Amino acid sequence: MSWWPLIKIIPIKTNLQFVRFAKFFGVLSAVLCIASIASVFYPGMNMGIDFRGGAAMELTTSDGRALDLEQVRGAVEGLSIGDVGVQGIDNDSSAILRFQIPEGEAQSAVVERVQSAITQEVGTVIYSGVSIVGSKVSGELFASGLLALGAAIVLMFAYIWFRFEPQFGFGAVAGLVHDVILVFGLIVLMRLEFNLNMVAAILTVIGYSMNDTVVVFDRLRENLRKYKTMPLRDVIDLSINETLSRTIITGVTAIMVLAALAVFGGVALFGFSIALMAGIIIGTYSSVYVAAPIILLWGVKRGEFAEDAKPIKLGMASRP
Repeated sequence: MSWWPLIKIIPIKTNLQFVRFAKFFGVLSAVLCIASIASVFYPGMNMGIDFRGGAAMELTTSDGRALDLEQVRGAVEGLSIGDVGVQGIDNDSSAILRFQIPEGEAQSAVVERVQSAITQEVGTVIYSGVSIVGSKVSGELFASGLLALGAAIVLMFAYIWFRFEPQFGFGAVAGLVHDVILVFGLIVLMRLEFNLNMVAAILTVIGYSMNDTVVVFDRLRENLRKYKTMPLRDVIDLSINETLSRTIITGVTAIMVLAALAVFGGVALFGFSIALMAGIIIGTYSSVYVAAPIILLWGVKRGEFAEDAKPIKLGMASRP
């Protein structure tokens, strides 16, 4: 990657003092988490069809021509029927349309109005598989989505506990919970539709954040064995600095791909991409200022025998 000139912007070696500002960022994270939790209740989540309930139907062109999904979406969005989802299936001539049933309106009347608008805009279309998703089913989906998030966090905690020490597990879980709460807050702030795609995005954020945290913890464990007489705060700073360039390059690469997906992926993938980009940034931040500082507060076993360690002076960023 040395041929890419932008790589040279990132210092090969840094000596930043992260732990020095841990208290400030800890308070900041706590305030943001409280605000995010409050926003979930007021103004509340913008639930999608998956969790709010609605109708779904399959569309197929009568002559086998390609079906323009954006044209279908545009025909339906002007009917004031809430969130609309259009997804292509099997081939270009078929799609599944999902939309909400406004309160106080008959389901059959809304379905007929949707079909009429699509036929007028797209042409003759065959409708099949019309189904109504009730509030009970959508409530079960929402509960299942939350259960999946909780199970992912518990399994990650068990993995870290098995691989490292308990305090590492608590630090990792604190970072994961922090990331999930802030992503929820962003979803509410930007009024993004919360659907099954968003649940998938949050699960991906959990996996990415855990991977980033494990990289830092691995280096921290190695340095704890290598520098047994060095103060713990300096070992933490050293470990974060040694993994910083790798973390930045990985995160920026992923964000570049997701930015392209947000711009060219259409409405269906916009919210997913935005949530994932924010999650990557938040996950990187939490690995430095949430997970690692908890190790400092909890403490670790440094071993019985001290080894000679080369003193390392931590100061401002520098390049060799």
